[in-house]
Formats: sequence, structure tokens, C-alpha cells
Amino acid sequence: MLKILQQQYEWIRSARKNLFTFLEEMPTHILQQAVPGFGNRSIILTHIHAADSYRFWLGSFAFKQKSEEYRETAMHEIERADVKNVRERFAEVDEIVQRFIYEYNNRWFEPVEYYVAWQSKPWIAAPLLLLTHVETHEFHHKGQILSMARHLGYNPPENDRLGGLFS
Repeated sequence: MLKILQQQYEWIRSARKNLFTFLEEMPTHILQQAVPGFGNRSIILTHIHAADSYRFWLGSFAFKQKSEEYRETAMHEIERADVKNVRERFAEVDEIVQRFIYEYNNRWFEPVEYYVAWQSKPWIAAPLLLLTHVETHEFHHKGQILSMARHLGYNPPENDRLGGLFS
């Protein structure tokens, strides 16, 4: 299972790299522009949110850091961010995912408990569910990012290179 999950994540990284290449063609002020119909979020904010989700669910929850130790990316950091900053954030995510995959190898269904300050009971999830959640969550937001780009007048390539299927 380890090799399967590693390969799957490599394909995700490949698709993400292609998305970064497309986003680098857009001016930063466009990437920072709030898009109506998407909760007035920007492309950069949406992409950083996806990275923050990996950091929380795998970094904090799975490695049992105290909930008050986790910090979403601050709005002032997001407002100054560009694609290079988002790439750096996802480089941290890559390290977390690799550590997570090795840590939970052969324990994919073993419950993990996480105590959050605002809940009376711990949250409990299987590691495979956590990994599945963050990966599908990223692709949900990838779809939003591509739709946002279209709304802003930047059409993604027509081929499937953003999906990472045919490289």
C-alpha cells in the first residue's frame, strides 16, 4: 500500500506542478483579485487554503499537535503572496505528506484521536480517511481555481495536462 499511496501522491504533485505553471502566466494582481460567486475568495487564497488543510489534517491532527499550535496562513501573508509563495507552502505540504505516509504505513485504519480546544470530545478518524480527505479537497479547490481563472479571462489549456494524466 505504501508504494501505491506514494505513486498516487506523485501524480497529485505532477498535476499541481502543471497548475502552478498555468498560474504563473497570470499577473499576481489577478491572482489576488476577489472573484464573486466564489465567496469573494481569490485564486491565491483558495490555493493557500488547500495547503493549510493538508497542514491541519495531516500535520496537526495526525501528528497530534495541540490545536492551538496550528495556525492558518494569516490574511496579511495571503495578501502579499504570489505563486512562488504558494509553491513554497506546498513544498512544506510535500514533506508532511511523506512523513505521514511513512508514519501510518500498515496502520491505515487505526483510529487517530485529536483533541480540539472547542470540542468536548475528541475527533476520531482513520489515517487513510485523512489522506483521502485532503487530496480530494485539493482537487475540489483546483476545480474552483480553474473556474475562477476562466471568470477572470484566463482560460486554462484545453488538453488534460492540468490533470496530470498524460505527461
